[in-house]
Amino acid sequence: MSLGHAEWPETGEMVVATVSRIESYGAYVALDEYNNKEALLHISEISSRWVRNIRNHVRENQKVVLQVLRVDPSKGQVDLSLRRVNKDDRRKKIEQWKKTRKAETLLKQAATELKVTPEDLYDEIIPGLNEAQIILYDALEQAAKKGAKIFTDAGIKAKTADALAAIAKEKIVVKGVTIQGVFEVTAMGSRGVEEIKDLFRGVKDLGEDTESTVNIYTLGAPKYRVEVTSEDYKKAELALDRIVKQAEKDWSSHEGAIAFKRD
Repeated sequence: MSLGHAEWPETGEMVVATVSRIESYGAYVALDEYNNKEALLHISEISSRWVRNIRNHVRENQKVVLQVLRVDPSKGQVDLSLRRVNKDDRRKKIEQWKKTRKAETLLKQAATELKVTPEDLYDEIIPGLNEAQIILYDALEQAAKKGAKIFTDAGIKAKTADALAAIAKEKIVVKGVTIQGVFEVTAMGSRGVEEIKDLFRGVKDLGEDTESTVNIYTLGAPKYRVEVTSEDYKKAELALDRIVKQAEKDWSSHEGAIAFKRD
């Protein structure tokens, strides 16, 4: 369910996609926000540097943020770029995507309680929220803290507002938890620094399945801190465990060593 989205993305838009398969000339992805429409990330748009192995930059089932270069609905084609997406673009888009996905899940649950379709509920509440210049997730988060007033103030009828607030209070944890640890990574190859960057760039996405935010930064080579923030310890621990296991697996084919110590 991608409520409120057009059928096709617009040129220049940032999109979230899942890598479905990798070919010698690029990677095919499914557009998460557009009913999993297939799109192409050409090898020339993966990095500003020469790409020897596409799998050093993207892998199957990885979530990526990409910029839309061209859209041709008549041919069913969408061309994308990774190299034109900077760190801030990616952070903002992932944050927005997570909020949108969470909001749609809660809206669907509220629709079930109200015995209406998600589409009808969306159409009922969005005009009022748009008028008040409040995005759906922010309204739900406010409702989790302070109750249904955020919705009734936007002109939404009390029954609907109460149902949305009840779901928000049950499902949104306003305060999260953060766990962390330190990787020690050594590289013997000539591209050691770039290989380590590629390693952490790849595993950083593993927090998304548990709705966790992952930050990795250097403490001065060869040490790198990883911080995982989530709504509860269970999700944070699961994300961190996946990151450590994937990093150790990915680095096993490189010249060098890797170790992880939990803080």
